Amino acid sequence: MVHRTVDRASTIGLGEGSDEGSAPRRRENLLARPRPPKVAAVSSAVASVRSGWAVYRLPRSLHPVAWWLWALGIMTAASLTTNPLVEGLLLAAATFVVVSRRDDGPWARSFRLYAILGAAVFVVRILYRIVFGGGDGDHVLFTLPRIPLPSVVAGVRLLGPVSLESILYGAYDGLQLGTIIVVVGAANSLASPRRLLRSLPAALYEIGTVLVVAVTVFPQLAESAARVARARRLRQSSAQARSWRERSRLVRGLVVPVLADALDSAISLAASMDARGFGRAPAGSRRHRVMAALTAFASVGCLMVFAYDLVSGTLPSVALGSVVTVHLRDALLVAGVLAALLSIRLSGHGVRRSRYRPDRWLLPELLTVACGFAPVAAVAAVGAGPDAAALSPAILPTLDIPTLPLPLLVAAVVALLPSAITPPAPVATSEATA
Repeated sequence: MVHRTVDRASTIGLGEGSDEGSAPRRRENLLARPRPPKVAAVSSAVASVRSGWAVYRLPRSLHPVAWWLWALGIMTAASLTTNPLVEGLLLAAATFVVVSRRDDGPWARSFRLYAILGAAVFVVRILYRIVFGGGDGDHVLFTLPRIPLPSVVAGVRLLGPVSLESILYGAYDGLQLGTIIVVVGAANSLASPRRLLRSLPAALYEIGTVLVVAVTVFPQLAESAARVARARRLRQSSAQARSWRERSRLVRGLVVPVLADALDSAISLAASMDARGFGRAPAGSRRHRVMAALTAFASVGCLMVFAYDLVSGTLPSVALGSVVTVHLRDALLVAGVLAALLSIRLSGHGVRRSRYRPDRWLLPELLTVACGFAPVAAVAAVGAGPDAAALSPAILPTLDIPTLPLPLLVAAVVALLPSAITPPAPVATSEATA
């Protein structure tokens, strides 16, 4: 009885030495107690979820094709509507994703140039409507002196009255085209061109090499402009351009070095890629070459007939039983796409190239592509419903105020999700040249 009391007292910390080490003993006893099976299962599940989420959120670069497919979906949705509210939401979504998920590579600095180009297209489109035929509509804002033209161009009107409807026409068209340009810049800023080249099929390797050199022009221009401007400031720190003439001289002094540096960088990239075997055309078997040419010819023929039937609508439908009816035009489209894929596969049969750390398609890539094509599905759903007029607000004969259907708003929010559901971009990219 005495031994039990002493043991119990020493266990709970009431015996000798209870002031020192009583808390660790209690903690060890609590940890030593066996947990119920349900609690252990829940704790292990929570630990596995936490570890999986930690791995999911590790900084890494997303697959470049995923970013381009995401941008392709947004561009498709932007081309199917002229609603300025939808275009503005898609533009804001693409910009926010670029700001939150681009890395520190040289290609990531080209988004600013694409944004400036999109803004320039928007302004030029409005100016075009003002200069040529700005008098459509009843709400005349101001009148410019009209320039008479010869009778040969009697249908062209130069200056004259400028109406609100004409400016809105130009603004809607310019915003649509500017959104497409900015989204292309977003894809170019998020996806590494070299990694994109590594992901291309072997048959498109020669074309991919040319495209990579061409696509890197804007990033090289941005990097060259920053480098030349920094060097100019270091050499002429005290010189200040106060007048327009001095500023024009500074601009002229910047253009030639920037273009020369960008061209030298592009030539160096092409030379390094050629030294590594890019663009090399190996000799494949004659049978594969003949089969690739025949399937390519069949693909082009099927797609040409499909495009012709889209305009004429002369091809009949084929009834497969009493329930299923297949239009011959759709069958030609499927056959043309399959023949094109087979031709690409056969053309790349003789190409032998190795890949170091090939990019894999994981859950973030699939979610990104799904988020990009959500606006396309929303536009198709709205176009088939009672709110189809909201996709293209009328300007003439009556001016309609643009409205925003709920599916388009939700789709724009979904297009924004890659900024949160994708892993963060690495701070420093050390990619091997493709």
